[in-house]
Amino acid sequence: MSKTAKAAVWIMIATMLSKMLGFFREVVLASFYGTGAYADIFVLTLNIPGLIIAIVGSAIATIYVPLYFETKEKDGNEAALKFTNNMINIVFVLALIVAILGLVFTEEFVKIFAVGFEGEKFTAAVMFTKIMISGVIFLALSKILSSYLQVNDSFTIPGLIGIPYNILIIGAIAISTKTNVNIMAIGALLGMASQMLFQLPFALKKGYKYKPYINLKEENIRNMIILMLPMLIGVAIGQINTAVDKALATTLGDGPLSALNYANKLNDFVMALFVTSIVTVIYPKLAKMINADKKEDFIDTIVKSSNCILLLVLPITVGAIVLAEPIVKILFQRGAFDAESTNMTYNALRLYSLGLAAMGVRDVITRVFYSLSDTKTPMINASIALIMNIILNLILIKPLGYKGLAISTSIASIVTVLLLFKSLKKRTGYFGGDKILKTGIKSLVSSLIMGICTIFVYKNMYLILGTGMINELISLACSVIISVIVYFILITILKVEEMELVLDLVNQAKKKILKK
Repeated sequence: MSKTAKAAVWIMIATMLSKMLGFFREVVLASFYGTGAYADIFVLTLNIPGLIIAIVGSAIATIYVPLYFETKEKDGNEAALKFTNNMINIVFVLALIVAILGLVFTEEFVKIFAVGFEGEKFTAAVMFTKIMISGVIFLALSKILSSYLQVNDSFTIPGLIGIPYNILIIGAIAISTKTNVNIMAIGALLGMASQMLFQLPFALKKGYKYKPYINLKEENIRNMIILMLPMLIGVAIGQINTAVDKALATTLGDGPLSALNYANKLNDFVMALFVTSIVTVIYPKLAKMINADKKEDFIDTIVKSSNCILLLVLPITVGAIVLAEPIVKILFQRGAFDAESTNMTYNALRLYSLGLAAMGVRDVITRVFYSLSDTKTPMINASIALIMNIILNLILIKPLGYKGLAISTSIASIVTVLLLFKSLKKRTGYFGGDKILKTGIKSLVSSLIMGICTIFVYKNMYLILGTGMINELISLACSVIISVIVYFILITILKVEEMELVLDLVNQAKKKILKK
């Protein structure tokens, strides 16, 4: 997996740059707007175009990958390019229709996504949505361009699209405080457009040539529709999970929605940096292996990918739980983001982190099913998870408030990955589940011991150095460095095979960063 490792490293570096800016964006938003009404409004409405495209665009872009390889293998590069243009034009028309409907029925959209918004808060949310809704067009086209670059072995560029996006939003947030809050929405729209425009020149270099071609009767389009419908439902269910959490959070007054969002962004950083980097590279390779009937390589890829994610994410999960308070305090507590905001956010972070490893492995196994042209199984499992999440939300929101929403999400993620493992065994027979479980147990034990050491080091450093931002930062940094050393020692003692691959990824990333 040397080529895979190299590609994953480049994606990690690109993602790190994008996500660091994304973090800074959240810090800027927190500093200027805290967990107040406008922070809630911006967080919610920014996700509306993304939610729509996550449901439709992600499904289409994911199905595009195996169909592209199939078309290229059967009919050559020209046919694959023709298929790509057909997809782009169809997606553009669909996104345009969605944007028009969004402009016509904006109030209805907001009522669905923000059941607790009333009065001026509701009015402002409607205005933000009207400005941003046409962003679905740019986001949809960006998804297809990302997939086109990935099937042509260009993984880094799609990972960098967050850089212009976040820069534009950061600038808009800062300007809005001196002018008009609607500037935030305008900046977000420009940011969405930048994702598409950023990738276009690189797609052209890879051989993409646009042609105004639409043919709904094309065989690949028919196959896409057949495969896409269950995936569309499955992806929609996942996004509905998020939307339900946010909708219920709006009923808890000002603050909880923003706190859940900030905590989620911290977890998203981990997911994007490690999980998405690995999944993005392995998915096209899994599709190729299935076409070439390489079952042993297929199973080996599943095992190594899942184990790498467990080795990387489980210690981060434990670290996030034990160090949630200082992490949130250092990153966000300034300006309008006060001690109460910190308290809400670090509690949400701890509870969201419980399901972080499960989310990572879930994404790998879901792509395995997609590479097998099985989109129904993930849909069925996602449906079960949605029902469970909604039931748990309704049960836990009254006694636990926003904490209940975070706990429900983590439990649903864990159940989903267990169901996917069971379904994969039925679908393919042996897939290396015992090896994944063995590595998972070793990593969990090591992570728990590491967590105890982390608490001990941080508390003692804090007692020695005292309060103050610099002192707290030093305490946090020292405890993180020591915990990493402890974890690596424990994993080495336990002789985890994939540790060599993880170290290879880290070393290659370090070399590439130093070269820069």
